Amino acid sequence: MQITEHETYIEIRSDSRFSARQTFTCGQCFRWQEQADGSWRGVVRGRAARVWDDGGALCITGTRAQFDALWRGYFDCDTDYASICQSFAVDEFTAAAAEFGAGIRILNQEPWEALCTFLISQCNNIPRIAAIVQRLCTGWGQPISFEGQTLHAFPTPDALADLSPDDLAPLRAGYRAPYLIAAAQAIESGALSFDTLRGLPTEDARRYIMQLRGVGRKVADCFLLFGLHRLDAFPVDTWMKKAAASYSGDMKQFIDSPFAGVYQQYFFYYVREHQLGK
Repeated sequence: MQITEHETYIEIRSDSRFSARQTFTCGQCFRWQEQADGSWRGVVRGRAARVWDDGGALCITGTRAQFDALWRGYFDCDTDYASICQSFAVDEFTAAAAEFGAGIRILNQEPWEALCTFLISQCNNIPRIAAIVQRLCTGWGQPISFEGQTLHAFPTPDALADLSPDDLAPLRAGYRAPYLIAAAQAIESGALSFDTLRGLPTEDARRYIMQLRGVGRKVADCFLLFGLHRLDAFPVDTWMKKAAASYSGDMKQFIDSPFAGVYQQYFFYYVREHQLGK
């Protein structure tokens, strides 16, 4: 990995390609917004940045110290995605999917934010999820000044724990609003501990998080993959069912892999973008 510090941004080049569009639109996160110049602006753990790709390189505003402290881990820069992508290409279908989605990275998201966004994601579509999350952050997140504009951090659990469903009515989240409040209350009371979850094997962590109101198997697996960075988690949604119907090979070889979640994203992105399985 080659890291170059420019005047206002950091450039990271490696054998693993990075695509901002693929990474930010593959259904794992909902707060990165594309700008007129093709870059993407977002807030992670209370810090704002602008990100773009340049010939497969990751470019991000800020200093080398800021990159090392937050963004290196967030963008999973030390994982060899080139090798994972190559290992996925075992036949014509998966080779095409691997090539198509080779710029995807599994982000190391903040667990609380990932839990909330996937609670919101139930029976929902990506534009509507993003709009609800944006309203949640604008209403209850701390303001952040960035490039002359005001952005917002994701609300902390204590900001939501004492709210009622009526308080969250402006989100237009419907039946999902009480799930957010219940999750916040579980964290505030100590009934839910992300530190505990990090120390559990994936199967045990799945059972643990599924005790929370509103968390079924799909939400649990999305949280494990995108909130705890458990790359062996393999969420199954409508698009993955279409992938299974479109793929004639043995899907189990990918589900049982330690990189199952990365493979899932290659399947998901390829099938959704090509509208397969209809």
